[in-house]
Amino acid sequence: MKFYGKGLLVAGLFALTACQSASHSDTASVKPDPENDRCGASQFQHYVGKPLTALQGQHFDQLVRPIPYNSAVTMDFNLNRLNFLADKNGNISSVYCG
Repeated sequence: MKFYGKGLLVAGLFALTACQSASHSDTASVKPDPENDRCGASQFQHYVGKPLTALQGQHFDQLVRPIPYNSAVTMDFNLNRLNFLADKNGNISSVYCG
């Protein structure tokens, strides 16, 4: 009976280690793909979490499009345009080119 209990314990430990997620490397050290980051969105990631109104009065060297939550935008794709997408609360949830 003790053998079965130990076997079950070992099998349980293996099952738990299989569920463990792999550790992710620091994504900040990964250089962005220059083709997909033509607008320089990687330089403006510090705006994520700030209110969309934080863009008012800021000067950008490229074309910028602030996108409020649930608003209609054109579907044209421009890799040189910097997009600031806001969530329900009006905070910037992502910054990307397009």
